[in-house]
Parts: sequence; structure tokens; C-alpha cells
Amino acid sequence: MAVPDLERIRRLGRSLRHDRKRLLVIFVLLVPVALAGAIQPLLVGQAISVLRGESTLFWLSDLNKQTAIRILVGILLVSVLFRLGLQGFQSFNIQVVGQRLTSRIRDDLFAHSMALSLRFHDRMPVGKLLTRLTSDVNALAEVFASGAVGVLGDLVTILVISVTMILIEWRLGFLLLVTQIPVSLVILWLQRRYRNANYRVREELSQLNADFVENLQGLEVVQMFRRENVNGEQFDRTGAAYRKAVNGTIFYDSSISAFIEWVALAAVAVVLALGGWMVTAGAMGLGTLTTFILYSQRLFNPLRQLAERFTQIQGGLTAVERISELLEQPLEIVQQTSLGEEAGEKYVPGLASKGEVVFERVSFAYRTDEPILEDLSFRIAPGENVALVGPTGSGKTTLIRLLCRLYEPQAGRILLDGRDIRAIPLPVLRQQLGVVLQDTFLFSGNVADNLRLNAPIGDQRLQEICRELGLDPLLNRLPQGLETELRERGSNLSSGERQLLAVARVAIRNPTVLIMDEATAFMDPSTEATLQRDLDRLLERRTALVIAHRLATVEAADRILVMRHGKLIEQGTHLELRAQGGLYAQLADLQERGLAKL
Repeated sequence: MAVPDLERIRRLGRSLRHDRKRLLVIFVLLVPVALAGAIQPLLVGQAISVLRGESTLFWLSDLNKQTAIRILVGILLVSVLFRLGLQGFQSFNIQVVGQRLTSRIRDDLFAHSMALSLRFHDRMPVGKLLTRLTSDVNALAEVFASGAVGVLGDLVTILVISVTMILIEWRLGFLLLVTQIPVSLVILWLQRRYRNANYRVREELSQLNADFVENLQGLEVVQMFRRENVNGEQFDRTGAAYRKAVNGTIFYDSSISAFIEWVALAAVAVVLALGGWMVTAGAMGLGTLTTFILYSQRLFNPLRQLAERFTQIQGGLTAVERISELLEQPLEIVQQTSLGEEAGEKYVPGLASKGEVVFERVSFAYRTDEPILEDLSFRIAPGENVALVGPTGSGKTTLIRLLCRLYEPQAGRILLDGRDIRAIPLPVLRQQLGVVLQDTFLFSGNVADNLRLNAPIGDQRLQEICRELGLDPLLNRLPQGLETELRERGSNLSSGERQLLAVARVAIRNPTVLIMDEATAFMDPSTEATLQRDLDRLLERRTALVIAHRLATVEAADRILVMRHGKLIEQGTHLELRAQGGLYAQLADLQERGLAKL
């Protein structure tokens, strides 16, 4: 096992600290279980020796045949029942610890995935991430439950059987043990190749899930553009690659099993040949030979199980590697307290926010060869209502993402009330920012849960807020009002209704800075008119940054920022910009004629 594997297992093994007592019980039971299994061939051999009148253990030599046989059968029965009971108790505890381990790791993976920046999720397909959270974690559970502890049990069993065989007849004992060396080397050689093949399986399974999820998410486009056959052929190719990778693991797995079976048969044949000659020569009794034949089978059973468990472990190590790769992804969006300390500032919890927003020479690019924002600087005063306009791709939405710290700029800094936002705790920062995006996301659950999210608001207060925001007509249309269950992404609501709820859940939080990305884009005129009064009240005495495409919304702003190619090229009021005759004036003229959006 490579050093990186050991280090990764050690890190994941920290999750087992809560189950130390159960683990201690599991490991303590390994020895009695192995002893109970190892004594059974010896008892059978002693029974044959008693029946043939051969030499037996000292405590049987003075007993008659019937009494000795009864005692041996009784001990054999007790050992079988004892072993089954211990194995059942041990297996139960192993499964409990394994499930707790995987539950903690799955929680850690989920929490880490949620903390990673959007930059990471942009390049990681959902299906591949889902595979690591499900299939890889399940493989890790299998490793612990059936692999790691089982390997220790098999090693203890081999050790106990080996010592017992040498004590009974050292020549045959050493002969059987010598065969284990080349067998183990061949198995390890095959296992290394199995692991490489298994990694390919995991990668192909991730791609298979990614393709499947992508087609489900884009089902509407697939059906409208009749892409079923094309996408089906692509999915078939992905499935064929996955099948080919699985066949590789099957080949190595079956090779290991077949090799062990042949070696086990050869070892039994050697024991029969050599042991039969020794029995004929009077050097050993038939009972002892029977004991060795049973031991030779028992010796290869744990070895066979070891091979199977190593196969599981190799698959588990692949899962550990993939899980660790995700957990080792650095968190890009973290609080950087040193920034405030260097500037002589210190974040004070509970300090009232005024809502001043400042961008200082901010530059950002999703890819190094395609800059989105270049040396962008502007200031929004507390309580100022600023509209952001510009052609598609000018960086308006990116600017919002940077302010909310969904991404980090490559250069420059963003200040909120004079403090670098990187030095403000993320929960505090995002509590002060209320964001209404054009594409509204609603969770499965009822309407009330989607309005509250994490806000501690009682049912009565929530109803009052909804009434104040003018949501009564919408809630009256829903069959159960606030308790109406929403399907995935709120698909049982119209786009305008979803956006209405998005505005309401921001208003509930009473943010200091309101950010709106064309919040009324999907609303019909009557719904927009109903909401506009509440929006005006929401914007009152509150800093607002509004991405707008409608001239009426832009005209009402205190100041307009005009962007193009990631740069601020114009700013001023509606009348001032119209008088300048620049880009804003051109866009406004085109919109008045119904030919373009701002």
C-alpha cells in the first residue's frame, strides 16, 4: 500500500474515534472466533484416531471409545455454536461502525461540497460529484464492513491454524505454509492490476452518471430538438466504455479465484500423497492425516477470502482516493481576518451596516485567456439606488457574484462599509445582502419553508409579512396556501410566481444591500404592477444594485452604471447619459423603438 493511501486512510479513520469501544470489542473477538474455528478439524481428527485406536490427546487416552466420542461431539457442537454466536455479534458491530463511518464521511463530503466555490462546481459535473457522494462512499462502507476487519480476522485465523499444524506435525505443516509464499506474491501482483482497472470503472461510472443527469436536466431541450437518438447513441458509447472497464475488473477477479482454487487442490493432493505414505509407513495416524486435510482446506479458505477482501479493499482504496481528492480541494471562499488586521480594522459583531459598497480596481476572469472584469472601480453610497446596464457579456452578473463572494477576484478588493468583504464572516456578509436572481431556484417542500429558508419566523408573523407584501392573491390561488407542497425546483408554479416568492423571501430578511437581477423579467404586467409598490417600499432607505433591461426601471435609479467588456465606460443619471450620446443613449433609443434591451 502506497504512503498516500496510508495517509488518506488515516485521515478518514479519524471518523472512527467515536466508536472506539465497539472497535475494541470487534478486535478482541477476532482471537476467540479464530480459535473456535481452528479447533474443529482437530476434534474431527481426534474422533477418527479414537475409533482406530491410534494415539490421541492425553485427556482422551484413559476414556473408552463411546465416552471419548460423546465428549468430542459435544465439544464440536459447543465450538460451532460458540463461533456462530461470536461471529453474529461481531458482524453486527462491524456493520454498525461501518454505517456510522460512512454517514460521517458523507456528511463531511456534503458540507465540503457546499463550502467549495462556484469555480470548482463549474468544472465538476453534477453526476460525477453525485457518484463520489453515493457509490464511492458505499464502496468505502463495504471495505470497512467486509474488508479491513475481515482481513485481520483472516490473518488471525491463518496464524492460529499455522501454529496448530506445526505443533501436530511440523513436516506437513511447513510444507503447507511454504506454498503460501508464491500464492501471496501472485495475488498481490494481480491485485495491483485490479486496482488500476477499478479506478477506470469509477471514472467511467462517474461519466455515465454525469451524462444521465445532464440529459434529465435538459430533457425539455432534448425533446423539443429531437435529440433522443443522438444523445442515446452518446449514452451507449459511455455505457460501452463502462462495460469494458468492468470486464477488466472481472478478468482479474476471476483470475485470482481460479488461481487459488488450483493451488488449494494441488496442496490437498500433496498432503494426501505425502501423508498417505507416512500413514502407510506408520509415521503418522489416519486421524492426524484427516486433521491435516481439513486444515489444508481451512488454510486456503481464509486465503481465498483474503483475495476477495483484497479485491474489495482495492475498490475501496480507489473510493478513498476519489473521496480524498474531493475533501482535499482547498476552500477558496474563506474569511481572511488578516486583511482587516493589516488595514488596522477589526470586524465587530453586531455593528450596524450602512450599506456602502466600493469596488477598488477589481479584475476577474473565469479563464485566464478571457477576462470578464478589468480594473473596475466605483462607489455606491449608503441608501443609493444604482442601476447596472450593458450588453450581454459585459460582466453585470459576474459583478453580483463577486459581491456575494461566490467567486474571488484575481485582483483588487471589494469593500462593504469600509471593510474588505473577505474579512467579514460569510454568514454575516450574506445576511446583509439580499439577492433576487432572474433564474429563481425553489427547493422541494412547502411554500412556507421556501420563504423562511433559515430565518426564525413563526407562522403567524410569516402570514403577516406575506399580506404586507401583497402575496395574498398568489397564496389564495394555491390549494393549501403557505402549506402547499412544491415539486422539484418549484415546477408546479409559473416563472412569475416563482420570482414573486423569491422577492418575498429576500424582503423577509430585511437586508442592508438589495441586489436584483431583472427581478420582474418573467412577470406579467398586472403582477409586476402589484409587486412594484412593494419593491419601492423594499428599496426605500436601502442600498440597491439593480441589473435592469427595462427603461422604466433604469430611469427611476439615482445613478446608472454602464458597462461594456468588463469596464465601466459611463455613469450618471438617465438624463445625463442621454445627453452624452454614448452607449447608454444608443441602447435607450433602440429600446424605445422596441429593437433592443438595455
